Amino acid sequence: MRFLPTEEQSDFARSLHGLLGASDVPAAVRAWGAGDHAPGRALWTRLAGTGLFALAVDEAYDGLGPLPLELSLGFVELGRAGVPGPAVETAAAAVLLSRLGDEALAKRFLPGLAAGETSATLTLPGAGPYALDADAATHLFTVSPAGELRLAAGPGPLLASTDPARRLCLPEGGGELLAAGPQVTAAAAAAGDWARLLTAAQCLGTGEALLARTVEYAKQRTQFGTAIGGFQAVKHRLADTLLGLEFARPLLWAAALSLAPEEVAAAKLTAGEAAYAAAMTALQLHGAVGYTEELDLSLWLRKARPLRDAWGTPAQCRAAVLQGLAR
Repeated sequence: MRFLPTEEQSDFARSLHGLLGASDVPAAVRAWGAGDHAPGRALWTRLAGTGLFALAVDEAYDGLGPLPLELSLGFVELGRAGVPGPAVETAAAAVLLSRLGDEALAKRFLPGLAAGETSATLTLPGAGPYALDADAATHLFTVSPAGELRLAAGPGPLLASTDPARRLCLPEGGGELLAAGPQVTAAAAAAGDWARLLTAAQCLGTGEALLARTVEYAKQRTQFGTAIGGFQAVKHRLADTLLGLEFARPLLWAAALSLAPEEVAAAKLTAGEAAYAAAMTALQLHGAVGYTEELDLSLWLRKARPLRDAWGTPAQCRAAVLQGLAR
């Protein structure tokens, strides 16, 4: 099986990489964490112009998809750049609404999500009670264990997060009932798999960004008159970090091709652990300067752990892999 992206897919990833590289993403992240969403929303508008958000929406509703592999490539770039906001949740909400089979709901919400004019966040059974960036999202969807899909009345009090750009809240109770029944439960399961897949993609991009910055720093920082990148122990640590990320990459592409829950879980587990290991390597090799918030590196360091645990902790992903193997 071929796991390498096509030339067209690679061109799409390169165009996103160029767009994000020309944007001041760290400034947008810091503003987002302070509650100022304007720079982040402006960045989202530029991303929407590439068709990124339309990749999760069916063509019948002004979308381009669903195209999980292309979307995964895009989300690797979002993770590499550290883009703030509920991008994963917006895509997952689009999948949820697409799978319901409710024409009225699809026409009501999906065109805006595809165009990047609106954003969404959501909570799903078994994925934790907290919604991400509900104060910045246009729509806040909740799915109950009983299979009720609601449009929440609004976000509850904001809660602190390890990552300042991931603003958490408990959604307010009640809200408009949009749908109920087994079709909601099935659609929520599919949306959860997409959220897990795209979070794995963000993990991979985050880990690659951390490794690239650490390699550059190892070339510049000197001890005993030589760059620390020349030390054998540093070389081994960087090589181990690279291997972890490279082993995660084909698992991500395989999961995007199949969307099998156990393969998605394997990709999320591997990419999440690789990103966290990259953060630990970056922190150790940067030394005390790595702890400073003024250094842009901190924006990625503080993402690695929350992303590793979002939409499936390592324990939950291992259980999903084992469950898939048992079938």
